Amino acid sequence: MKPGLRMVGVVAAAFAAGTVLGPVVTPPIVSALAQEAGNRAETYRLLNLFGDIFERVRAEYVEPVNDREVIENAINGMLQGLDPHSSYMNARSFRDMQVQTRGEFGGLGIEVSQEGGYVKVISPIDDTPAARAGVKPGDLITHLNGNSVQGLTLQEAVEQMRGERGTAIKLTIRRPGTEAPIELSLTRDVIRPQVARFRMEGNDVGYVRLSSFNEQTDIALRRAVTTLRQQAGNSLKGIILDLRNNPGGLLDQAVQVSDDFLEQGEIVSTRARKADDGQRWNAKPGDITDGLRVVVLVNGGSASASEIVAGALQDHRRAVVLGTRSFGKGSVQTVMPIPGNGAIRLTTARYYTPSGRSIQATGIKPDIEVLATREEANAPVRDREADLRRALRNDAAAEAPQLPPLNLPAGVADKVQRLPPEGAPSFDPTKPETDFQAQQAANLLRAWAAAEPQRRAAR
Repeated sequence: MKPGLRMVGVVAAAFAAGTVLGPVVTPPIVSALAQEAGNRAETYRLLNLFGDIFERVRAEYVEPVNDREVIENAINGMLQGLDPHSSYMNARSFRDMQVQTRGEFGGLGIEVSQEGGYVKVISPIDDTPAARAGVKPGDLITHLNGNSVQGLTLQEAVEQMRGERGTAIKLTIRRPGTEAPIELSLTRDVIRPQVARFRMEGNDVGYVRLSSFNEQTDIALRRAVTTLRQQAGNSLKGIILDLRNNPGGLLDQAVQVSDDFLEQGEIVSTRARKADDGQRWNAKPGDITDGLRVVVLVNGGSASASEIVAGALQDHRRAVVLGTRSFGKGSVQTVMPIPGNGAIRLTTARYYTPSGRSIQATGIKPDIEVLATREEANAPVRDREADLRRALRNDAAAEAPQLPPLNLPAGVADKVQRLPPEGAPSFDPTKPETDFQAQQAANLLRAWAAAEPQRRAAR
C-alpha cells in the first residue's frame, strides 16, 4: 500500500471513531496530517492532468511538436502566472543574462516587461540603438518584423530582439497619446552601456547619471565622483545622482552605491515567506563625497535597485529625492540554476527601506515633485508596477511610517519650480540645458549651500 493511501486510511478511521463515540476534539497532529495527505493527493491528480494533456498534445496536435519546447513553455507559463517578474530561462537565455549583468550584451538596449500580451518598454538604455531610435518608456511593442508578439512569452520576444551586430529589426510600437502605430527600424549592436555618465553643472555642482546596476556600477560611480571633485576643487556645492529611467539590476550594487553615501545604519531589508529567510544590509563607515549635499533624481522609469538607493538615502535624510514617483518594483527575484537546463527567476521576497516602507507597488515618492515637461501635468499617468497584471499587492502601504521632515534650511525648497516655464524647449538627452529636472536639482543645491552658513549661525 502506498504511504499516501495508508495515511488516508488512518485519518478515515479516526473520523469514523469520532462519529461512533460522539463529539470529540481531533488532535492537532491528526488534523494536520489529514490536510497534508489531502493536499498531496490533489497535487498528484493535478500532475496526472498535466501528463495527460502533454500526451494529447504530442499525439494529436496538427503538427509534430518538440517535447523540450512544450515543457519549457509550460514551465514558463507556470512561473509567469505567479507575477510579472518570475520566469524560466533556457540555457541560452541564462547565459545571456549572465553576460548582461557583467555589463556587456547584444541586442537593442531596452529593459522590458510584458503587459496584455505585448512587450512593454520600462526604459531604453543610454546610447544604444533603442535610445537613438527614440524608443520611450511606456511604449508597447506590438510587432517584430511585422509579426505580432501576441502569443509569445516575454523571453521569446526578447530572444527575437537579440541578434548579431549589424542585423536589422523593425519594431511596431503603440505609444500612449499617439493614435497611429509607430514603425522604427533598428540595427542591432553590441551593447556596452556606459553605466555612469558625469559632468559639471556650471562650476559648482556635479552630475552623475547611473543607467543600470551591473557589476561595473559602483566602480564607475566612485571614478565619477573622484573626477568631479578634482575638477571642481573646493567650489563643489553638491552632487546630483540621476536614477531616472534606471531599471535596476544587481542588489549588491544597489547596496554598495547606497553605502557610498552613508556612514552607518540600515540600507535595505528583505522579508520572505519564512521569517528566517529575511535579510538585512547595513552601511559601513566611509562617504565618498565627504558629506557633500546630494539630490537624487527619480521618475516612473526608476525601478528596483534604483528605488533601493533612493529609499535608503531618503529615509536617512542623506539626500533630497526630486522628480516624480518611481516605478514601484519592490520584489526580490532569485535566480536558481537548473543543471543542464538554464535557470528559473523566482520572486522570493519583498524589499523594505530602512524605515520599514515596502517599495512594492507604491514606489518612492519624491520629497519635492518636479515634472520634466508642462505636458506631463496633463498627460495620462504612466503605468507602474501596480498596473501590471498579477503584480504583488502592498498590504502594508497604509501603515507605512512617516518620514521626518526634510533637513533643509527654511525657504530653500521654495526655490524649486514644479513646472518648466511656458515655451521651454522639449527635453533632449543630448542637450543638458533642456533638462528641467536636473536644472532644478542644481538650483536646490546652490540655494541649500548658500543658506547653510546662516542656519549654522542661528543655532
